[in-house]
Amino acid sequence: MFVGTGSDVGKSIINTGFCRILKQDGYHPAPFKAQNMSLNSFATPEGFEIGRAQAVQAEACGLACHTDMNPVLLKPTNDKSCQVILNGKPIGTQTAIDYFMGNNKVALFDEAKSAFHRLNKRYNPVVLEGAGSISELNLKTRDITNMRMAIEANAVTYLIADIDKGGVFASVYGSILLLDEDERKQIKGIIINKFRGDLKLFEDGKKIIEDLTGKPVIGILPYFKDIHIEEEDSVSLEKKSKISSKGKINCAVVVLPRMANFTDFSVLEHDPRVHLFYTNNSLEIENADIVIIPGSKNTISDLQELKQNGVALSIVKAHKNGKKVIGICGGYQMMGEKISDPLQIEGNIPSIAGLGILPVETTITNKKLTEQCSFNFKDSNNKCSGYEIHMGQTTATQTDIPLCILSNGKTDGHLLNQNCWGSYIHGILDNQIVIQDLLSGFNIEQEGDFNYQEFKEKQYNKLAGLIRENIDMNMFYSHLKED
Repeated sequence: MFVGTGSDVGKSIINTGFCRILKQDGYHPAPFKAQNMSLNSFATPEGFEIGRAQAVQAEACGLACHTDMNPVLLKPTNDKSCQVILNGKPIGTQTAIDYFMGNNKVALFDEAKSAFHRLNKRYNPVVLEGAGSISELNLKTRDITNMRMAIEANAVTYLIADIDKGGVFASVYGSILLLDEDERKQIKGIIINKFRGDLKLFEDGKKIIEDLTGKPVIGILPYFKDIHIEEEDSVSLEKKSKISSKGKINCAVVVLPRMANFTDFSVLEHDPRVHLFYTNNSLEIENADIVIIPGSKNTISDLQELKQNGVALSIVKAHKNGKKVIGICGGYQMMGEKISDPLQIEGNIPSIAGLGILPVETTITNKKLTEQCSFNFKDSNNKCSGYEIHMGQTTATQTDIPLCILSNGKTDGHLLNQNCWGSYIHGILDNQIVIQDLLSGFNIEQEGDFNYQEFKEKQYNKLAGLIRENIDMNMFYSHLKED
């Protein structure tokens, strides 16, 4: 199990790397995170919903994802409330107070334990991930993700600290010191992450940490920028916020307050023809070559924000100026003429005018569609794949021109013209034929044949190699044997 001194210290990435290492070494690993809070989610083959990070980790293991890998998923709907997904299906919306202080955590922990034990019977080993800090004392008795789960699983547990944040001695020592004795015994080692410079400079620091905590530092991972694994936290998007100079296709993803599934655009981030950036700057949106409106956990609220900050007008202007404009899921809904919420699922606004780009209208419903899908894009005969996660039905107000024909005979999205379309399908851009279509018509030197699946496999292997070089793998495996 990998736990952390705080959020965004590298737990998910390191977990993913060890999933690939264990697969390479002949084991049959599977990932597990009892509770995840994220707006990035994925549909399992059975049509249920889990956190995207666990789907990525499953891919590193060479597995199809399953709800047992992430039994509890929290999807924030606003600053104080979350939709609670249990075993892949929504069971309601709760405020943070109700969720973290209420009695339902007992039942949810039981569900998490059951999911782990089912997984543990099928795979060896299970690679668990914690959440945030292991030492949030005010919430610890209700925690279902960190040390209570480590003890339940009797997991060989490693504490990860981000040295790039500063304060690594205090964060490591304090995190371990604040644990109960039984929890402290569960920690078998420490991993220092994101080290910059010559590792020899930290030899004394390593010994100080080991003397303070009585735990070995099993490795110091260098700060890297050349390995690309899908990131769960939207914090990383702040670094991708500038339009580039000429020579590449500038693709702007509109920043939304409750943006969901921004991993839809990872393929564009790594395509050598594209410069992808995230922005809510009106001028940058108007000057971009391609504008993408992403998904949202609260479409109406986010659309209101776009109207208030002037971005909505810039999107419409970009469309009128012949720029390519597409929307995915909530972004597709926003591009229509109207969004209605008669049951007030998203809030107290019964309806709102859309951007008026596509001749469609959407009604928010209380039924959530969650499923993987295969489809034909436009008039292509090539089969594509993706997944749907949305609450809402969209219908055409004029002649219906579907973007995709699904294998079950249903249709998806609306095709306005070569430069403008909307779709409910997440992962639609992971299909090469869709990317080639989106990037066609631009005068760029580099003609592309970018295979995203091959790219991802290469990244998992590079990450595994980096970890092997900087972690004491003999100690790691000796800990597993002791267990």
